[in-house]
Amino acid sequence: MTDQITVSVDPDVAEAYRSVSDMDRRKLDLLVNLRLRDATQDRQSLREIMRDISRDAQRRGLTPETLQTILDGR
Repeated sequence: MTDQITVSVDPDVAEAYRSVSDMDRRKLDLLVNLRLRDATQDRQSLREIMRDISRDAQRRGLTPETLQTILDGR
């Protein structure tokens, strides 16, 4: 059994998701489901998850300035 939720994503992510085949969309759905399951289990606190996401973003080159530009919608 599955249930649907709505998750906000960047426009380019939404477009990429919409443009893939049904099979690839199902694979992406599964990956998101697994990641959300991991994120909501008691193993890590929300603060630890957010810290991990921040570290990953920084490793990939996200700067505070770039983040602010994204948040401002510019």
